[in-house]
Amino acid sequence: MTGHAFLFPGQGAQSVGMGRVIVDSCPEAAALFDRAAAVLGYDLAEVCFEGPAEKLDSTVISQPALFVCSLAVVEQLRQDSMDLIAGCQAAAGLSLGEYTALVFAGVMEFEDALAVVQQRGAAMQAAADAVPSGMVSVLGLAADEVEKLCDAARGDGGILEIANLLCPGNIAVSGDRASCERVAELAAEFGAMKAIPLAVAGAFHTSIMQSAVERLTTALAAVTLNPPRIPVICNVDAQSHDDPEVLRELLIRQVVSPVLWEESMRRLISDGCTHFHELGPGRVLRGLLRRLDRKIECSSVSC
Repeated sequence: MTGHAFLFPGQGAQSVGMGRVIVDSCPEAAALFDRAAAVLGYDLAEVCFEGPAEKLDSTVISQPALFVCSLAVVEQLRQDSMDLIAGCQAAAGLSLGEYTALVFAGVMEFEDALAVVQQRGAAMQAAADAVPSGMVSVLGLAADEVEKLCDAARGDGGILEIANLLCPGNIAVSGDRASCERVAELAAEFGAMKAIPLAVAGAFHTSIMQSAVERLTTALAAVTLNPPRIPVICNVDAQSHDDPEVLRELLIRQVVSPVLWEESMRRLISDGCTHFHELGPGRVLRGLLRRLDRKIECSSVSC
């Protein structure tokens, strides 16, 4: 694998107004929103373009919204920069963005993947509602140091686990609300630069999401998965896989497993990717990649 890689953002990158410019300039992108409305049963374009932010930020809405907006960017590139599309050698997506990457790689059809994403968002929201929980970004510590911090902050019977290993010195932990509060209080004592509570619905990518597994398993069982036409680096193990059934199992495990984003980026770099393109709302992934290696080229094609 050499050359260019596409990166697709996950939940948290959404903002009111996203997608509007692309829909106005690219008929194929506009058609995606029409197709999405037929699957979802509501006008996703209206929520993306007009908000309100509270509605767009809900897990059940933001996940389909980011999925469709990121693929709308792909359609714009097909219209304006087909050489870039043709030159893409690999892809990866952060959490929800992994579904976007898999659609781009031909593993799932758009409508099938969107139906799964809708169920995924609803299942994760329900799991979060069942257990008051959250996420905290811990800055300035290595993974083993964050583990020790979690051990100290976790209450009796509490849950506090590493959820996202994003880049050197940037690790998100998830758990029950009381444990999240304690980890923020104890972080400085353990040498962290900062501990920042994140505005998310719950403890994603931890065992608190276990109740979402059955619903997601059922949703994924209903769709056909194909071998990818290009490598897609998976969140769970930072590897690419050709077997559709392995990919199906990894997507199920993903909701309760840490996202190995730093390791995934290192995998792409070691496999020869030298130019990265973040496709979709925001510039979070570009920033994470620069923390890993400032010499790596990464452009952002937003919406």
